[in-house]
Amino acid sequence: MGSGDREKKTGNETWPAPSRLLGLCNNFSYVVMLSAAHDILSHERTSGNQSHVDPGPTPMPHNSSSRFDCNSVSTAAVLLADILPTLVIKLLAPLGLHLLPYSPRVLVSGICAAGSFILVAFSHSVGTSLCGVVLASISSGLGEVTFLSLTAFYPRAVISWWSSGTGGAGLLGALSYLGLTQAGLSPQHTLLSMLGIPAVLLASQEGGGSKERKLDHGSGSSLSFQERWTVFKVRMKAGFELLFFRNTSLSHAQQYRWYQMLYQAGVFASRSSLRCCRIRFTWALALLQCLNLVFLLADVWFGFLPSIYLVFLIILYEGLLGGAAYVNTFHNIALETSDEHREFAMAATCISDTLGISLSGLLALPLHDFLCQLS
Repeated sequence: MGSGDREKKTGNETWPAPSRLLGLCNNFSYVVMLSAAHDILSHERTSGNQSHVDPGPTPMPHNSSSRFDCNSVSTAAVLLADILPTLVIKLLAPLGLHLLPYSPRVLVSGICAAGSFILVAFSHSVGTSLCGVVLASISSGLGEVTFLSLTAFYPRAVISWWSSGTGGAGLLGALSYLGLTQAGLSPQHTLLSMLGIPAVLLASQEGGGSKERKLDHGSGSSLSFQERWTVFKVRMKAGFELLFFRNTSLSHAQQYRWYQMLYQAGVFASRSSLRCCRIRFTWALALLQCLNLVFLLADVWFGFLPSIYLVFLIILYEGLLGGAAYVNTFHNIALETSDEHREFAMAATCISDTLGISLSGLLALPLHDFLCQLS
């Protein structure tokens, strides 16, 4: 049975709402780990069998002479742990992941998401916490490749719903972590309270699994390895921790959480905007993001922005650009690729955003050390 026939059989309107839910659940752990990055690197967990993290944990060494209030390790380390496993999965996926049925992939994704929250919550060292972040990355990467491939068998509107769900994950994940920690809940209890999200992911798969199981049998397209390699082409955010304002009521960790929440709010808004705003030339969005990078780097160096609220607006704008680039790229692919190549193209193209994040993390590590030493 060809992919076109499968699309006609499964391409109804019953999947959009679950697709938004799956998008939210899939990206939730990834976003929470980014929001918790400063906490992961700023504090050592207390030893013993305590049920909570101490209100005043022992800080890691800081460069007290630096106006940036630098951690000894950049939050880019968490970013890399949260993105490199995803990159590996996405690089390998177009060449062989189609051989594994959809249902086991979702099961592994849900288990890894739950494991990430548990491991980071009970960790007593930065190294162990980073292992938990790696589990979140595996969950997000495997889930994204799986669900984006599934969109090839449904109406194109599903892409908008999925993108809106992933944007919602960003906003809900960052906002819930910010809100619960601001309310006085310990980082450990905050992470453990989020275990319901992986459970929803697994439950939603069981609820809608009959359709996906039909696709499990022969879901991979009949492309040869040479055809897959021809379609597989790389198309062309590090942490905001150095944007630190001392004369505010917010601590450094709180400022970082607000940055993450505002960025994800922008992502959610733009990823949900496909029905009212469609952009054909997505390269313009990438250019605007580069200009943002130059502007914020200049502010880190010269410190000319007088208020943290201006930075809040810029980060919100950056989120709008990033979310718009994501949803419009996949929408354009759905319009321009043939039925035979669409499933594979969706899986291959999701490499691009991951590659960009990985490169930004790799560049942020030496840049963090360079700026902290000079200041």
